[in-house]
Amino acid sequence: MIVVGLMSGTSADGIDAAVVELWGAPPTLGWRLLKHVAMPHGADLRAEIFAAFRPETGTVERLCRLNFRLGRAFAEAALAAIAAAGLRADQVDLIGSHGQTVWHEPAGPAASTLQLGEPAVIAELTGITTVSNFRSRDMAAGGQGAPLVPYLDQLLFAHPTRPRAVQNIGGIANVTFLPPASVSAGEGRRGGLLAFDTGPGNMLIDYAAARATGGAWAYDRDAALAGQGRVDEALLAELMAEPYFSLPPPKTTGRERFGTQFGAQVWERAQAAGLSPYDIVATLTAFTARSIVQAYRDFLPQLPDEVIVSGGGARNPLLMTMLRAGLPAARILTSDDLGLPGDAKEAVAFAVLAYETWHGRPGNLPAATGARRSVVLGAITPAAREPVTRAPFRPTPDV
Repeated sequence: MIVVGLMSGTSADGIDAAVVELWGAPPTLGWRLLKHVAMPHGADLRAEIFAAFRPETGTVERLCRLNFRLGRAFAEAALAAIAAAGLRADQVDLIGSHGQTVWHEPAGPAASTLQLGEPAVIAELTGITTVSNFRSRDMAAGGQGAPLVPYLDQLLFAHPTRPRAVQNIGGIANVTFLPPASVSAGEGRRGGLLAFDTGPGNMLIDYAAARATGGAWAYDRDAALAGQGRVDEALLAELMAEPYFSLPPPKTTGRERFGTQFGAQVWERAQAAGLSPYDIVATLTAFTARSIVQAYRDFLPQLPDEVIVSGGGARNPLLMTMLRAGLPAARILTSDDLGLPGDAKEAVAFAVLAYETWHGRPGNLPAATGARRSVVLGAITPAAREPVTRAPFRPTPDV
């Protein structure tokens, strides 16, 4: 099947669309990335998304309208990726759309999650059956609805003999610990696969970069801002006292904890202590790196031999240098080094999850999400035609 995966993450800077050919079934699922495109959000749409994040501005009317507006944006991104791959929409079998998370409350009596991007709009505008709402079923089964990408990590990156950590650094940072492939994935913290959100990724760095430049920069390009500052160890120690870091996995987090409100509080405290804007960006960059390293030391069954980094954070040279300094015994790679472009990885994951849903196979890993059992994820919104099963791509030796 040919499947388009769509992802807009916690940074809410745009939509990643990956066109993927898939065949077979796990554990020997075959895949080929045909095309990846990134569609940045316009300033107006991004402002609406950020307004929806905040309880004081995320009105029912705004959420309702944004749901359909994002559905149109996801459809446009899917069609752009299909065209860039040299295909027609009627040659594509499925779309897997993660949607845009606007609220995620992973635990407690009010546990719930909300992703916007109306799948009926996507299916109607593209003519392609669309799978969406992946997180809710895992939560209904007692899980936290995240992380779901470890399903892909296990398929693609498990090594026969080396323990690996697959570290995504998007708006939020999350890790998948992969024991050597001979170790059962069902052993959880006793030595098998383990996955959880380590804490903030780029979102606080992005917030500080925007504040430092009067809104001119949406992120710290090449760590140019942080590189002019110094890390304030006193502030960093205060930030590392955040209670989330002591919670044991499974655990997930998001903007409700490390979003704009948190960033504004840090900015005010830092300015009161005499830090420059550059110092604040540098300290928040160190905060992301330190929280990742500390999570490995506190919760992984063993420190990894290799760390495979993906997401926007992989392009931040200072952040990568800090990770290498904090994990000196590990080899730090990027997913690009292993054949999967880091910016495409999460979109590829939701293409794979849609494929699994269509075939009636579970897509969550209880060892990662804390669910009581494995469940088939998502909801299917049919288009006017059924997906087809086609002859699979057969790689030649030079592919």
